[in-house]
Amino acid sequence: MPDLPPKVTLHRVLKRRTEALPEHAHDQAQLTFVASGLAQLRTEGGVWLLPPQLAAWVPPEMPHRLDIMTDAELLVVLWPPAALCALAPEDFPARDFVSLVSPLLRSLLDALAESDISSERGRIMLRLILHELRAIEQAPTYLPMPASEIGLRVAEIALADHRNDLPLETLASRAATSMRTASRRFPEETGMTLKAWRQRARILWAVPELGQGKAIAQVARETGFASTAAFSHAFRQVMSQTPSEFLASYQHDESIV
Repeated sequence: MPDLPPKVTLHRVLKRRTEALPEHAHDQAQLTFVASGLAQLRTEGGVWLLPPQLAAWVPPEMPHRLDIMTDAELLVVLWPPAALCALAPEDFPARDFVSLVSPLLRSLLDALAESDISSERGRIMLRLILHELRAIEQAPTYLPMPASEIGLRVAEIALADHRNDLPLETLASRAATSMRTASRRFPEETGMTLKAWRQRARILWAVPELGQGKAIAQVARETGFASTAAFSHAFRQVMSQTPSEFLASYQHDESIV
């Protein structure tokens, strides 16, 4: 198997809550796996919340920002374009994405962190990682961002309204647009109605609060739900699991790092 010029590099780093890597871009593609804790990735296309079950891929030269929502351990693999050409399957996605981590991908990442990444065994694992990532299972924690200036204004105001207190008329007025325009922009630019988008934004705001140890009932109140049951129902619609199930899997993932 030929050598890879330049070399793929791997970094395991510990980050404290509220730390951030401001928006930046680099020559290499970046795979980020949150081994423990919670982080949030933002690109031009949207926002992803990253609990331990997910891995994020950012292509070369794409601007991105990473915010640390709780104390977190990150495994970051940087792939120069030459390495991608040598290792990636032909149909590997050219876009940014976040994928659910399969048991095989998790095992490969754990093994790679303990291996000589430049060895033949390391190169085989790198190739397998890219093949596993190709089978993307779209993450439920994705919040697509509108592309237009008007849509972005509406989105930023809505993101700050995690209790969902603002009526649509007020939200549109603060964004200097009309309710009709705001309601039309979101399906056109994000594939989601504004109502569904705001609901997902509320749930994604709630996830780090749960990860920091807050009680489910408290988070339900802070996100403006009338009851814990209503919060749990909305949480399940977005995350495909209840808050209790999420916490159980989240705590399990942290315990095996």
